[in-house]
Amino acid sequence: MTSRERVLAAMSFETPDRVPLMCQMSIGHMLQQLPDISPIEFWFDAKTFADGLVRLRELYDFDGILISLHGHFKNWKEIYKRIEFKEDKEILYLDDRKLIFTREDLPFPEFYEQKIYPSIDEINLECIPNQIDYIPVSGGLHFQIDLNNKFEIFDLVYEKVGDEYSIHGEITSPFDYLLDLLGYENALISLIENPEKCKAILQKFTDGISKLASEMCEKKIDAIKISSPFAGAGFISPKFYEEFVLQFESQIINEIKSKGKFVYLHTCGAINDRLELMIESGTSGLECLDPKPLGDVELIDAKKRLGKKVFIKGNIDSVNTLLYGDENKIHHDVKEIIEIGKEGSGFILSTACSIAPLVPKENVKILKSLVEKYGKY
Repeated sequence: MTSRERVLAAMSFETPDRVPLMCQMSIGHMLQQLPDISPIEFWFDAKTFADGLVRLRELYDFDGILISLHGHFKNWKEIYKRIEFKEDKEILYLDDRKLIFTREDLPFPEFYEQKIYPSIDEINLECIPNQIDYIPVSGGLHFQIDLNNKFEIFDLVYEKVGDEYSIHGEITSPFDYLLDLLGYENALISLIENPEKCKAILQKFTDGISKLASEMCEKKIDAIKISSPFAGAGFISPKFYEEFVLQFESQIINEIKSKGKFVYLHTCGAINDRLELMIESGTSGLECLDPKPLGDVELIDAKKRLGKKVFIKGNIDSVNTLLYGDENKIHHDVKEIIEIGKEGSGFILSTACSIAPLVPKENVKILKSLVEKYGKY
């Protein structure tokens, strides 16, 4: 069974030869395993990014590759000319901010002046573009999408790995775009004070993201991850999840599934109180299911509640197990996760969220031997 066949079988609730292994990695972790690559080039250059993703899959012998960034500009060196190299940092200067690149984590934005977010009343829906041309990676950090070159990265990766490994794309939840547009605090208050305007904004973003996802489905991919990190209990209640997240993500999920692709939701932290709501979205799978103390999900309970409605991709604690744990703890924790998760298929072994930047590569390499030993059907 090829790696791709293994992942497809798990997502379909068929029985693979063993549990597939496919972790997503933080940018910081990836860069620390690729010391010969410039952080700025890894971020902006499609060929460099593709090469890095393939090398990392080989390093850990994962069954698939997640492509988290897309739409690279081929002429990025002409666009971003003002770059400074200072000690262990690479600094890119933009009009209103500078981006500080290191090997520790995501590029860090530093504004020249305090950023002022608009109030919701100031937002004109007509100003929200019909085509999504950026990824709201984190606060103040956008990855701009070249609308004339949106999906080159998928071709580059496929040229290197073909049908041997499962390739997954990634898009971002409309809820993240709302938070990014208004600022986190302002957006959360607006959910209470002006819910209808929030829904109108969310719908506008949903339309654009659905179109982007539909186009992405034309590439050689098996699944699309919807990154929705702020939809957990640490930010909004189940009621607000249903009102401001569920109905919009459901539209995107339906579009992806109509194209014959799998889709899974990635939500960090505490989601135990909304697992059933998340299933109502129609998603094929759920990712993270963070265990305590990062979240509040018990895998054995989640497997019972989710049944064969959605596959699970998770739920190794990247911090307390892989970063701070010794080999014995890693062995104990991961063995238990595999044995619980593999029952009835529908399980992909992964870190709950991204592999933390400082996790030693030796601790990640252990995962392949453990899934080979305990994950066979």
